[in-house]
Amino acid sequence: MSKIRSDRRVTARSIADELRAQIRAGQLPPGSALPTTRELAEQYDVTPKTVSSAMDLLKLEGLVVGEQGGRRRVRADRPITWSLTKFERGSRRDSAVMDDWSTAIKEAGRVPAQHVTVGREAASTDVAGWLQVQPGAEVVKRERMRTVDGCPFQLATSWFPAHVAFGTALEEEGDVSAPGGILRSIGHPQLNVRDEITVRMPNPEETERLELPPGTPVAQHVRIGYGEDGPVRVMQTIAPGDRHVLVYEMEL
Repeated sequence: MSKIRSDRRVTARSIADELRAQIRAGQLPPGSALPTTRELAEQYDVTPKTVSSAMDLLKLEGLVVGEQGGRRRVRADRPITWSLTKFERGSRRDSAVMDDWSTAIKEAGRVPAQHVTVGREAASTDVAGWLQVQPGAEVVKRERMRTVDGCPFQLATSWFPAHVAFGTALEEEGDVSAPGGILRSIGHPQLNVRDEITVRMPNPEETERLELPPGTPVAQHVRIGYGEDGPVRVMQTIAPGDRHVLVYEMEL
């Protein structure tokens, strides 16, 4: 590999700038391996430490990921298009074996899976506010790790008031679903919803569970579902920013 000769001083920033430009231009396509540290140090006539600093910058931007053995590749995530307008509409796509989310992922030609844990807990201040119950009131919590093609894509946690969930299918373990949705099947259909979306950096637990490279933001989507007499569920979904396109469609 020939050296790049220039009158200007080569820095970690300038190396990162050139590699970033190659990634965005498609010269280094998604999934492709970057030159080794030694090759880049030789090419730019710099020390391996300078190259490592350049790679750290690209990792923080979410453009490059490291592999075991020290090899680095251009990120190759395939994002999903998540239509929040269609998600959980009246004409839900639930079946007895697959809920609305999984059905949409399968329709897109991807492979969905959901790993669910269920339990009762005391409502936090946030959950109590969303469900309009007293802080500390007992609620049912269903926590889901959603994967697409075997990779973690979402952490989705739902909380239900006691009068809605206790003694129902909502307390069953596993990925439970029903035509029209579980809430409708137990007599508490959602009649309207409110969405709250926040974009932020993940906490350490979210980073670990979603296997997020450094510098990857997440969208926190909170959907409060209302029945005839008030909230019947709140769901908080943590969605990595590099794996999702969030879509809303509305009539004007």
